[in-house]
Amino acid sequence: MGAMDDKPNNATPPSPASLLLQNQFCFSLYATTLAMQKVYRKVLGPLGLTYPQYLVMLVLWERDGLTVSEIGEPLGLDSATLTPLLKRLETAGLLSRSRAASDERQVVVSLSLAGQELRRQAEAVPAAMLCAAACSTDELGRLKGELDDLRRRLQAYG
Repeated sequence: MGAMDDKPNNATPPSPASLLLQNQFCFSLYATTLAMQKVYRKVLGPLGLTYPQYLVMLVLWERDGLTVSEIGEPLGLDSATLTPLLKRLETAGLLSRSRAASDERQVVVSLSLAGQELRRQAEAVPAAMLCAAACSTDELGRLKGELDDLRRRLQAYG
């Protein structure tokens, strides 16, 4: 039985409207992501960060001195995707990369003083995004919880 044949227990027969773009949940998520990225570009521009770079910095602000794979794990990014991001952040003077003493195959990423100081400026980002979304902290928290739950269910599915 293929993936298209696997139906949840509560599936209903398809209707002609089921393939309209406006009715696609995935398109709503996609369009929302594009809109958020546009706002993030505006908010992160003064910090000199792109959205993917901001995500890397968030991981390092939470815990400095991680290997590339440790940074990639929570972000769902592999080393091939992270390496160019890390190189740009290193060129910008926000972090340094060095070989691990215990295993030279591993690269350890550490924040520079400038990278640590950028955190103070970045503390305004969540409030700016909340303002742009025009919703309360509680509303955003509920929505995030629902999306986290959906992501977990989709990951468990396949």
